[in-house]
Amino acid sequence: MQTYQEAENWLFSQLPNYQKQGKSAYKPGLQNIFELANSLHNPQNNFKSIHIAGTNGKGSCSHILASIFQEAGYKVGLFTSPHLKNFTERIKINGKECSNEFVFEFVKKIKNTATNIQPSFFEITTLMAFDYFSKEKVNIAIIETGLGGRLDSTNIIQPILSVITSISYDHQDILGNSLEEICLEKCGIIKQNIPVIDGELKPKLKQIISKNSNEKNTKYIDATLSNTIYESDLKGQYQEQNKKTVWACIKELQSQNWKISNENILNGFKNTIKNTGLRGRWEIFNQTPLVILDVAHNEAGITSAITQIQSYTYKKLHIIIGFVQGKEVEIIITLLPKNAYYYFVKPSIARALNPEEYRDILAKNKLNFVLFQNVMDGYHNAIQMAENEDIILVLGSNFVIADII
Repeated sequence: MQTYQEAENWLFSQLPNYQKQGKSAYKPGLQNIFELANSLHNPQNNFKSIHIAGTNGKGSCSHILASIFQEAGYKVGLFTSPHLKNFTERIKINGKECSNEFVFEFVKKIKNTATNIQPSFFEITTLMAFDYFSKEKVNIAIIETGLGGRLDSTNIIQPILSVITSISYDHQDILGNSLEEICLEKCGIIKQNIPVIDGELKPKLKQIISKNSNEKNTKYIDATLSNTIYESDLKGQYQEQNKKTVWACIKELQSQNWKISNENILNGFKNTIKNTGLRGRWEIFNQTPLVILDVAHNEAGITSAITQIQSYTYKKLHIIIGFVQGKEVEIIITLLPKNAYYYFVKPSIARALNPEEYRDILAKNKLNFVLFQNVMDGYHNAIQMAENEDIILVLGSNFVIADII
């Protein structure tokens, strides 16, 4: 292995990869990650961390928190997934992606061990982040779970704070078919005596999170009682709930003697995009016609995006949307407004759904649609069709947004 490109190719081609293969690449359980971490002397124990799980909102909360810590002068690690353009987006310190050189050296170092253990892509990536944060001696690392929580490979950390953002239907084939089952999987990140921040709104799920916290003898903090009025550069309406969750985290961190001032909080909320490079959250991509990109890809996310766009004034609404396998496509399609023009596209990853596969559902729902075999054909078509007073909304998958970016 001589180059970064070869190292990246090994990561994507040799390891089971959920993004490409779906459920067959998911390796539940923590045995692999414990073995891998052990082989590198457990780098996850060398830095303080905050662990964030949830169906929607965990990416935004992770980035806002990182931004506030940066404003307070800390050296902040941030591990999130998936990436939109470059693999190195997943692992950042103070908004700067880890270097290609680090990835290359890490893959070279771990390759033989990985060949014996046969881990997944996400397990290797998780350990890579832990190794990087340990080497770079970060003051704090914000760690976002991949799937669920209990069996997620990030769940070998001992954080100073566990955070559950919100819970809705997603990845039912892995996490369970009811919200209660999904919630229990997320609750798997709750640790003995480590405070829990609960950003969920649904009372019956809050009860589950509260009960799990009590069983683990932890301090339970209901973030929905927060009253934050901080302005954020993240403009999705759904960010209001995320802002409350982050505010509750900050109050708890201050009580743990982290030096974070009101000015740091103010600037952290205001400069999240600038500080962390977060993209695809109600992002204004073009002004005339107005093009908005949002990574909403499940029932709750799509509902929120559709509600928000209906508060805008426009002549016609054009929606570009695509899906990957494992999504409840039929349910999502019933949520879409009938009076929009649709461009159903196929994202450029192996587990993308070909829009032809759900053509009948679209016809049954009486949508006005055209199908495309790739994202950019759909995008160019929408741009061509749209007048200046129209809006183009792009939804459905991180991978649709990635193709456009």
